[in-house]
Amino acid sequence: QVQLVESGGGLVQAGGFLRLSCAASGRIFSIDVMGWYRQAPGKQRELVATITSGGRTDYADSVKGRFTISRDNAKNTVNLQMNSLKADDTAVYYCNADLRIRNYYDIKSIWGQGTQVTVSS
Repeated sequence: QVQLVESGGGLVQAGGFLRLSCAASGRIFSIDVMGWYRQAPGKQRELVATITSGGRTDYADSVKGRFTISRDNAKNTVNLQMNSLKADDTAVYYCNADLRIRNYYDIKSIWGQGTQVTVSS
C-alpha cells in the first residue's frame, strides 16, 4: 500500500524555523509533483509549495522568500524548510504527491495524515 508519512511539525516562536519532511513508501513506479498544503482552523486547505520531478518549484505568495521546498527523487522524499515563521503560518500541513503506481498510466494523488505547525506570537 502506498502512503505518505510526514514528520517535523511542532510549536515554535514567531521568527523561528521548522523543517517538515515527507516520505512516500510502497510500490511506486514514479512520482510527478510533490507538494505541501496547509489548513488553518475555519479555513480551506491552501497550497503552500510544489516541486516537480525536474525540480521546478512554485510557492504561495504568502511564503515566498521564507519557505523552501526540496525533494530527493531517489528516496521519494520531499522537505519544506520554513524560516521566519509567523503566527499566520499556524495550520495543519499536509504532504501531497501525484504518483504513477504500477505503471506510467496508473495515476493516483495521495495525501499524508497531516502534521501540526503552531507559531506563537
